[in-house]
Amino acid sequence: MYLYGASGHGKVIKEILESQGKAVDCFIDDNLDLNELVGIPVIHNMEDANEIIVSIGINKTRKYVVEKIINNSKCIFADAAIHANAIVSNSAKIGTGTVVMGGAIINACAQIGKHCIVNTGASIDHDCIIEDYVHISPHATLCGNVTIGEGSWIGAGATIIQGVNIGKWSIIGAGSVVTKDIPNRVLAMGNKCKLIRDI
Repeated sequence: MYLYGASGHGKVIKEILESQGKAVDCFIDDNLDLNELVGIPVIHNMEDANEIIVSIGINKTRKYVVEKIINNSKCIFADAAIHANAIVSNSAKIGTGTVVMGGAIINACAQIGKHCIVNTGASIDHDCIIEDYVHISPHATLCGNVTIGEGSWIGAGATIIQGVNIGKWSIIGAGSVVTKDIPNRVLAMGNKCKLIRDI
């Protein structure tokens, strides 16, 4: 198993994999000055990589790296990495390359896309749809039937009430309470959540 991105996020994914009884062989990183992270070698090409997870927290950068790997490498993306202390319904579907941190809860019939992050203690209730490259930050709460568009970032501790739709590539500020739909490519925050600006 290889992790692309020798960062703090990579350290967390390493420990998620260890909780599953899997070992990380190497990190891959573009920083040529970095040769080791938490006792694991850091390499600077993908020639020997087989299964890989992109361990980069920034959604746009994660998508860029995933597309670069698809276009320039024969390696495959690993199945979702789910911490042993996460609670995931048997009826939930989770895409390749997605990571689910300790204490997260994913309830019945939720659908999580590819290369997403469901961070520490986040709660995703029944029938939510999370598109690719989304980041649900620590202790964010998504009530039932919420949809999050591709690449959006839900800030730490945010609450999204049932049935709300968040557009693509938007940011919901930490601690926000979202009671109405949010369009594509905006920053929104507050209690009640208000649009701040386009992004």
